[in-house]
Amino acid sequence: MKNYILILLTSIFLFSCTGNDKFIVKDSIGSLNKVMVVAKISDWTGDVGKEIRNSFSELLVGLPQPEPILTLSQVAPSGFSSMMKANRNLLIISEAENEGFSVKHNLYAQPQTIVYVQGKDDETIIKLLQYHKKDIKKIFIDADIKLTQTVFEKDKLAESQFKTIKNLGISLTIPTTFKLVDDTGEFLWLRQHLLSGIAKTGSNNILVYSIPLEDETKVSENIVTIRDSIGEKYIPGSSEGMHMITEEAFTPYTFDATIDGKKAYETRGKWEVKNDFMAGPFINYFVIDKKNNRVIVFEGFTYAPSVNKRAFVFELEAIAKSMKIK
Repeated sequence: MKNYILILLTSIFLFSCTGNDKFIVKDSIGSLNKVMVVAKISDWTGDVGKEIRNSFSELLVGLPQPEPILTLSQVAPSGFSSMMKANRNLLIISEAENEGFSVKHNLYAQPQTIVYVQGKDDETIIKLLQYHKKDIKKIFIDADIKLTQTVFEKDKLAESQFKTIKNLGISLTIPTTFKLVDDTGEFLWLRQHLLSGIAKTGSNNILVYSIPLEDETKVSENIVTIRDSIGEKYIPGSSEGMHMITEEAFTPYTFDATIDGKKAYETRGKWEVKNDFMAGPFINYFVIDKKNNRVIVFEGFTYAPSVNKRAFVFELEAIAKSMKIK
């Protein structure tokens, strides 16, 4: 009887009942890019924990300050309470005779992503973490991208008001907090003012344009040259002779990517204003649109002095990955 009551109370806590007798999992909690690790204290302080931190706490490239790709926290299985189970991203480490790696969604809350890694000993668990670390990072990041896009979808800009987006024949999920700076029909610049940092100033910016597709094999080689030419033409500084450029002291990182099922290049780096002191991180996507013999370019850049910038760049990444080419 006691066990039955415990199960009943747990069910009531985890679920709410609607008028048509459907059960809805409660809302999840937790910041973006944060993962709660469920593991024994001995594992967390030992070799297993070291491997988890090495695999998932590596620094995100292109940021002025060191910030990890994922922020990790830990709770022991004995402390994995109902409140802890509501965390949106969970990595659960356990010992079992049958080793395995699996993923479940919306088990205790929604949206929720749970990754399970289990093995018979520390060595087995560490090997699984090493083998699946890229998959695990992608699983959590993709889930947070999807969540961010869902939030933005609820209050997004009407694309029909922008000549450049209409002319390019694309769609993007951009929140209404972004305001128009420039829209020539070939080049779009939107800006979102940020209230952050010591100076209580800053902005997130979006640039959208296209270039002809001349030689697909050389697209990645020309990314910096093209973005610098766009900066000189469209992104001026406060005085004559000033404009946005790729920071000369920092080599950007370029990765293979996929946007709307099409081959793309993701570039992360730092921008600066020539002959001025303004600077910050950028994320850039060159999307190969073979059908229309062009490259669609989306760039997001952030200016937010004195504060961490991972969250701002992540929002720009989510907007970029919402792109659809009609």
